[in-house]
Amino acid sequence: MTYLAITSLIWAFSFGLIGNALQGLDPLQVADTRLLIAFIAFLPFLQPSTITVREKWQLMLIGAIQYGVMYTCYLSAFRYLPSYLVALFTVMTPVYVILIYDLRQRRFTPWYLLAALLSVAGATVIKVKGTESTDIWVGFGLMQVSNVAFAFGQAYYREWKLARPHLRDASVFGFLYLGAAIFTTLAIILTQQKPPVPLDATANQWAVMVYLGLVASGLGFYFWNKGATQTTAGVLAAFNNAVVPLAMFASLFVFGEAKGGSNEELIRLAMGSLLIGAALVLGKRGQTSA
Repeated sequence: MTYLAITSLIWAFSFGLIGNALQGLDPLQVADTRLLIAFIAFLPFLQPSTITVREKWQLMLIGAIQYGVMYTCYLSAFRYLPSYLVALFTVMTPVYVILIYDLRQRRFTPWYLLAALLSVAGATVIKVKGTESTDIWVGFGLMQVSNVAFAFGQAYYREWKLARPHLRDASVFGFLYLGAAIFTTLAIILTQQKPPVPLDATANQWAVMVYLGLVASGLGFYFWNKGATQTTAGVLAAFNNAVVPLAMFASLFVFGEAKGGSNEELIRLAMGSLLIGAALVLGKRGQTSA
């Protein structure tokens, strides 16, 4: 759980950095830049000779789906939805993690599903806001593809790595970033006819993107998938939404983006956090009873 908790803290502060420092940049270029930086950072640790050609392709496919497809659909959803609805529609990820994991294992684990549903309920309590959008269903569909992609990668990498306990995560993880970077690069070139990286970014924006590439994407995704191999599917599903209250706390008290927030919003934040905490407890119970 330590790796998942550290990653949740890292990602919580990333929201404020992206929202304040990277305005005006193409989101797909930002995503591709982050993935390329993450790949370069893990290149020195890569040990291609430790796995077969087939395993290399498997890892690249997992990375292309978990990070490449996820980033592409997630960022594209902002064209159709306001940011708070994009955030709301991420709450289905834990359910997809559980369902994919149980389908692969050909079993049903009620404790894990209950943990996932409680986590979804907690995030929903925090994020729900009344709004309307003519493009809501297009955005919703994009977010569900994004959620499934991220859940798929977590579940499949967990299974792939548990079947190969002799391998170190760092020695192979670069292949995931390579697959993801190839996917996002092709997506930008084919759909927008733009260079893979934002050439018009300022020095300050480049500094933020380097940090996000090295820490939030590079170290964050590495810790997340490594943590996924060391805990149960129920705890993993719950942690998918644990970043929500942390991000809101960071927004409220660090970046000052929610000035004038009402007592009702703070109460909703506390209630949602308690539900997610309960989900983590249930996930641990599933681990002891499995």
